[in-house]
Amino acid sequence: MKTILFDPFSGASGDMVISALIDLGADTGKVKNAMEHTAYVSVDISRTDKMGISASSVRVSAKKDTKLSFNEIIERISSAKLPEAVESDAVSIFNIIGNAESKVHGVPLAQLHFHEIGQEDAIADIVGACTAFHDLDLVHHRIYCNTISVGSGFVGFSHGKFPVPAPATLEILRKYSLPWQQGPVDTELLTPTGAAILAHFVNETGNIPPMKTEATGYGAGMKDTAVPNVLRVISGEIDDALIQDRIEMLETNVDDVTGQVLGSLIEELLKSGALDVAILPATMKKGRSGHLIKVIVKPGDSGRIARKIIEETGSLGVRTIPVKHRLTAKREMNEIELEINGKTYKVAAKSARDLHGTLLNISAEFDDCKKASRDSGIPVRDVIRMAEEKARRLLS
Repeated sequence: MKTILFDPFSGASGDMVISALIDLGADTGKVKNAMEHTAYVSVDISRTDKMGISASSVRVSAKKDTKLSFNEIIERISSAKLPEAVESDAVSIFNIIGNAESKVHGVPLAQLHFHEIGQEDAIADIVGACTAFHDLDLVHHRIYCNTISVGSGFVGFSHGKFPVPAPATLEILRKYSLPWQQGPVDTELLTPTGAAILAHFVNETGNIPPMKTEATGYGAGMKDTAVPNVLRVISGEIDDALIQDRIEMLETNVDDVTGQVLGSLIEELLKSGALDVAILPATMKKGRSGHLIKVIVKPGDSGRIARKIIEETGSLGVRTIPVKHRLTAKREMNEIELEINGKTYKVAAKSARDLHGTLLNISAEFDDCKKASRDSGIPVRDVIRMAEEKARRLLS
């Protein structure tokens, strides 16, 4: 599937997003006209060099200083006669910023009247980003975002200084679960406008699957820093046949736990939300026999399930093994009717497909097959084979 990856290793702002999308191929004239038509600004689009990286650069100069209310901004955009999709996205992005400012300052959205959201260049940046996005026809793309570098230090406002990320920026990152980290330089790298644009357009979370790169775009920021101050955007294709799932692996060694306890542990961990449990024989220090317990969990369940392992086994510690993601098939459970010696048996069969619908595997439920085997006198392995063959004929 066509995929876009935002790589904000040096942060993001409205002008950096526009510049990167223009460098990726968006129509320069169309973007510039939309920005100057909606806001009282002049826009200069050129190329520049950031520490040896050639990048597009968008510079926005306000022709007048305005401090519009939130409702006035929405009215301005709605009356600009922009394409419907561009208008809708721009309004949504301003809602993201407005809601963040509203929460941070404790002011109802309708009463917002802040310099941060009323600037003409903010209006131009958001409209320009939306125009470039739709000009590239990215609506049906999967859009990922790498961890955002927000910078560090303090940012100044009329009402005081705050640590980076700024309060409204941090609220956007929190609400939309965008990954972020401090650094790599001592200045603000991520603006509320940049955060809101990413929050609106990014539609996939987690680590990106293997990707084949087709094109790249670099958008320059205004600052000169110790790292190339550019936003990188990558377009390409990923194999979307399998489902990507974020996981963590828990692991511990035990040498004094009975088989009965280990059998019970598997049941308890699966009941507690573990995705899979494996217990392997192991040789411990001083030649003692033991077991290696490996448990796959969702990231948010690690602490709770690790505690369960310690409680059940007496282990003194559980390791968290870093795993980026796993790729899984789409699973479905179907019931088939299997006729043996004139009698009909119902057997559950689990099917695995990729996201294109291709059947990858069929697995008959063992307990159902065992019940049919005992009743019919047919060996259980033959019942399994018959059930899976019929399920494959029905489900292919």
